[in-house]
Amino acid sequence: MDNRFSKNNGIVYIEKDGVQLIQFKNLLKHKNITHCFTTRNGGVSKNEYQSLNLAFNKNDDKKNVYENFKRVSKAVGIDIENMVFSNQVHDNKIKIVNEKDRGKGIIRESDIIGIDGLITNAKKVALVTFYADCVPVFLYDPIKNVIGLVHSGWKGTVKEISKVAVIKMNQFFGSNYEDIEVVIGPSIGKCCFEVDQDVFLEFQKEISWSGLYCEKVDLKWYIDLQSIIKKSLMLKGIREENIFNSGICTKCNKDLFFSHRGDKGKTGTLAAIIELN
Repeated sequence: MDNRFSKNNGIVYIEKDGVQLIQFKNLLKHKNITHCFTTRNGGVSKNEYQSLNLAFNKNDDKKNVYENFKRVSKAVGIDIENMVFSNQVHDNKIKIVNEKDRGKGIIRESDIIGIDGLITNAKKVALVTFYADCVPVFLYDPIKNVIGLVHSGWKGTVKEISKVAVIKMNQFFGSNYEDIEVVIGPSIGKCCFEVDQDVFLEFQKEISWSGLYCEKVDLKWYIDLQSIIKKSLMLKGIREENIFNSGICTKCNKDLFFSHRGDKGKTGTLAAIIELN
């Protein structure tokens, strides 16, 4: 498949019937979960959504999006009927879902509103969150058998949504922080996340140490969202060796990933998916 990240030995690429997906070795070692992060390749969508667009809320034909989900479902081995969609608003709200939520957002109407992260300990409930430069964060506690997915854009990162999620795993399911495995997936990198002074000041206001991961070039700031998320989780008690940071920039690799910035706002949507078997 794609060998440009061959030195990144924490990543496995799979291709099935033309659908290209990414998986992560620190999650693959656990046989009772199934997961993937999608690419833009292997679907039927056209024009700026070409080809594996997974957003129903864009101008793409909904039949195409549903077909794309069917292809991903077949490639990774997760039933569409099990999927539960988030409804992302760039906040830090987390929802615990269960068997009653299956199908919400894809085969039936959803009452999941204003949610950027999902957690469950229920089997065959596939969590789905959406991306086009924001940071996907996969969470798994193999001791308590709890999974989570977090959509962390810059606003969610400022509000430390990943920390909020692991706190919720601890409070509701008894997860010990040192047991939780984390994947920080492909997203816009520090190389390309250029922002104005106001965004930098927001980080400084909310996360005092975040300046360690920010760099000023001329009048712009470049912020390393992936590293800030990792540090935030480590400060909460997640072990560094349990965190895999992909280090992949979606904008730099916009032929493989949809990128809001790389495609100047006219682009499709990727998905992170995880399920307890």
